[in-house]
Amino acid sequence: MITAQLRAAPQGEVEHLFSLPHAPEAAGGIRRRVRGVLAGWNLTADAAADVLLVVSELVTNAIVHALPPATLRVSRDRGETCAAVRVEVTDTGPATSASAVDPDEHGRGLEIVSTLSERCGVRVQPGGTCRWAELRVTEA
Repeated sequence: MITAQLRAAPQGEVEHLFSLPHAPEAAGGIRRRVRGVLAGWNLTADAAADVLLVVSELVTNAIVHALPPATLRVSRDRGETCAAVRVEVTDTGPATSASAVDPDEHGRGLEIVSTLSERCGVRVQPGGTCRWAELRVTEA
């Protein structure tokens, strides 16, 4: 079972780290786990939906286009005037073989991430790539 392989920091932490199984069905399990984290952070439904969509897009991107292993880090920062959630997916770099992904069904994920986030980017580092996004969020 995929969800048994997912690990996160204990509830109440400001940062949660998940190992991503390299399987298409992993995205659904990750969304369920992150939904629980966001509920604990008391975000509005709209803010949580946006964060979950960004998580889905970045996780799917890593599973489809990158080499394993990959990890997801979700963290919250409560500033004086607003709160933000940061989503980071780190993998070991692009897969060398071209995948058989239909461009009509895929390819808009990073555009969605860019639209929903306050800031986003890619950090290439020794041993891999980190795609990240920061979303301004409101609490319920």
